[in-house]
Order: sequence, then structure tokens, then C-alpha cells
Amino acid sequence: MTTMTHTARRAALSDLTADLDRAVRGHASDATTAEAVSRALAPYLGAEGLLTDEQRLGDPDRYRQHVLHVADDGAFSVVALVWLPGQATPVHDHVCWCVVGVHEGEEEEIRYVLDGDRLVVTEQLVNPWGEVSVALPPGDIHLVRNAGTELAVSLHVYGADLSRTGTSIRRRYDHPIA
Repeated sequence: MTTMTHTARRAALSDLTADLDRAVRGHASDATTAEAVSRALAPYLGAEGLLTDEQRLGDPDRYRQHVLHVADDGAFSVVALVWLPGQATPVHDHVCWCVVGVHEGEEEEIRYVLDGDRLVVTEQLVNPWGEVSVALPPGDIHLVRNAGTELAVSLHVYGADLSRTGTSIRRRYDHPIA
């Protein structure tokens, strides 16, 4: 995980996507790709002007997804997720590697392992602004939520074409939690 200090700067989405495009190319494994993407994403977190006002709007009923960019060849997608206080994902895993950076506010992530017919918590994190985390399948079962009192916005980079798949979620888990 990477944490950065706040700096006042402006950034363009086109600069971010160009840096991410370079980062996803030519790696021998998903883990090395995700690490390169983490390094490329981190400097943009919190940058003014990166997202429009519309891309920072939440939905009172559920967290909101804004697809910001899909690479021409489908190698990666960039999504902004906007969370109002109390909103959460279901417990899920992913179809591909995923790098998440907290752009605004903070998010709580609860990680699990499947033990027979139940989920067991392995880690509970509070990721503040500037934090970057990685999810690598298999074994990337987690729930993400805004446990705070303010808006949270995170940038997600997925190693999949979300314009084709519609989601990065492979499976939802409704198992009891131990």
C-alpha cells in the first residue's frame, strides 16, 4: 500500500489514463502489473480537476459507479466509485486484478477467506485519502464501504474491459460470517 501527503495540484484525466496505459503493458504477472498501476495512480489521488462535478455525484440509494475510461484494446478500465456515508458493496471477489486509490474521504475494507460454508474476516482496514490497495484473484474476497460521515470517492483500475463485462465482480458471497 502507498500513502501520500496532500499537495494542491491540478491533473487531467487524459494524463492519468496515459500513465496507466504505460503501466499496464509488458509485465510478467498480474502482481507486477498491479504494482506498476499502483505507482502510476498514486500521484493523481486528490488532484483537483481530475473528476468533473458530475463524476463526484453520489446516489442516495447505493454507491455510484462512473466509468471514466476503457483502453481501446480493453486492457484496463478506470472507474470512479462515489460513496455516501453508510453505502457498501456486497461481499465479492473480482474477475481480474484491481487497484484502488482513495481520491477523497476514506473507505473501510474488510477482507475475508472462505472457510467451508462461512466467511472469516482476515483483515479490516480504513483506507484514508491517498491510500492505494490491490486485489488479486483468486482469494480477493472483500467488502468496501464508507463508514465515515463524509462523501468518499475512490478510483478503481481494473484489468478488464468494463464496457464489455459491465462489472468487475466475479462472484457475490452471501455466506454467514464467522
